[in-house]
Amino acid sequence: MAKEGAQRAEETEQMIEKEGGKEAAEGSAAGSLRAGDTKEMRAVVLSGFGGLNKLRVSKKAMPEPQEGELKIRVKACGLNFIDLMVRQGNIDNPPKTPLVPGFECSGIVEALGDSVKGFEIGDRVMAFVNYNAWAEVVCTPVEFVYKIPDDMSFSEAAAFPMNFVTAYMMLFEVANLREGMSVLVHSAGGGVGQAVAQLCSTIPNVTVFGTASSFKHEAIKDSVTHLFDRNADYVQEVKRISTDGVDIVLDCLCGENTGKGLSLLKPLGTYILYGSSNMVTGETKSFFSFAKSWWQVEKVNPIKLYEENKVIAGFSLLNLLFKQNRGGLIKSVMDKLLTLYNNKKIKPVVDSLWALEEV
Repeated sequence: MAKEGAQRAEETEQMIEKEGGKEAAEGSAAGSLRAGDTKEMRAVVLSGFGGLNKLRVSKKAMPEPQEGELKIRVKACGLNFIDLMVRQGNIDNPPKTPLVPGFECSGIVEALGDSVKGFEIGDRVMAFVNYNAWAEVVCTPVEFVYKIPDDMSFSEAAAFPMNFVTAYMMLFEVANLREGMSVLVHSAGGGVGQAVAQLCSTIPNVTVFGTASSFKHEAIKDSVTHLFDRNADYVQEVKRISTDGVDIVLDCLCGENTGKGLSLLKPLGTYILYGSSNMVTGETKSFFSFAKSWWQVEKVNPIKLYEENKVIAGFSLLNLLFKQNRGGLIKSVMDKLLTLYNNKKIKPVVDSLWALEEV
């Protein structure tokens, strides 16, 4: 797969960059169409929750921006673990199908809704979208849209918002990462895990412990201080190196790892749950895996937290954005992240590139 996948990725990236200017011009001209004209676009549609056979590329009516929204011609969209869970219906209160998955994308501004300021047609942008990102065109509120730095590619921009905002919020807004602290992050080879490692490197003397599948170790070994195989007894490994444990645990696994993470916390340490990937064990939703993961979660006694001076927290970026109306806070975090990017402190990592039909 390596050679073939790399060639396909390079070709797709060249296609993205080549088509950018042309479609911006097409987008500018699109506004001259008569009112009532129906335009169509391609999108990846999830027809029902389940396996890969529930996804197909279909034509849909092209959306138009409402007041306060931007219309974006999509050049690349993020594919994250949460999208897999959505496909399976493995989330709280899943929307009705059919639906278009995807929560982040990058592209070119094609039209502006009423009262939109700060953007122009033709701007290169990245954005959060409340579903619908896996399409040729999206519309989203202006507060969820950010300009792309000149030297950032569309594919990098599509891999930037969710991973880095999630990592930053957990480290600095929830856990208050400071000099000399230690962090344990699960799935260190994933998008959030790599963002965590990069952000930790911006603070002096931060020790990063990470778990990951062995085949990912080579790619991330330079960014993680102590790296363990995901199947190893990481609790003993961490305690062997740091007898007091760690200051921060970032857990996207859940299940039995909740109790293990809490046991590793130093006094005044913070455990943050931001996912439950242990519930996903196959192509479709497994009620056995769900029940097993739930059963293995340690039932937390608040009195014990009080006695041990430990903090337990949860973090969901999508809920913060789309249910709890914290777009302004996320905008301030994005500003800080883009400053770090422009100062060459962080850089999004693109695992692979796929054409729309291959999703």
